[in-house]
Amino acid sequence: MAKTSGRKPKRTFFLSLSLRQLIAGVLLIAVLVTISTNGFWRLMYPIQYQAQIQQSARFADVDPLLIASIIRVESKFRSEDVSHAGAVGLMQLMPQTAEWIAEMLRNQTSGSGGALRKLPKDAKKLASPEYNILIGSWYVKSLIDDFHGNVVAAVAAYNAGPRRVSQWLRDGVWNGKLQDIDEIPVGETRHFVDRVFYNYDLYKKIYGGDPAWRLPAKG
Repeated sequence: MAKTSGRKPKRTFFLSLSLRQLIAGVLLIAVLVTISTNGFWRLMYPIQYQAQIQQSARFADVDPLLIASIIRVESKFRSEDVSHAGAVGLMQLMPQTAEWIAEMLRNQTSGSGGALRKLPKDAKKLASPEYNILIGSWYVKSLIDDFHGNVVAAVAAYNAGPRRVSQWLRDGVWNGKLQDIDEIPVGETRHFVDRVFYNYDLYKKIYGGDPAWRLPAKG
């Protein structure tokens, strides 16, 4: 009797252990399946103001996911942000830069200029998300063109200013390549470029398969 009663708890212990292992295995599989889905990563890395970003980027002919990445780093999608230097809104634009861009766009009847004209008057404030993204997207495209398609240099110029970045490239301080951003002599700009392209890579993996986030093919 004593020997028999001593074996039962041991068998129960192994059964209980096996059940716990089974539950743990099922939970692990569930977690792995969840984190492998695109929906999970969209929850982890959401993009706000999606329609405004997509529309403005199309008008400016620039990758909307690049614009989303810059906004993420500049303001974390907080439209009311104003920096200590006076930069305003989602894309942290300086008022004088925004006014210069708006003046350039007023002479255009299509693209960003046409979109700017269609905005209602009460939306034409620098902190307004639609206006801010439209102006900022055009500026990003302008910088990319100025640097002959070098997106990395353009992003650096968005932070440090085009004159300073041009000087670095001209003097051989930095070669304009992402893998060599350690050569950028200003820590803030170096960090900015690194963070923008970190988010850009993530967004391309998460949202890149969605047609809404791709520019239409040029005919």
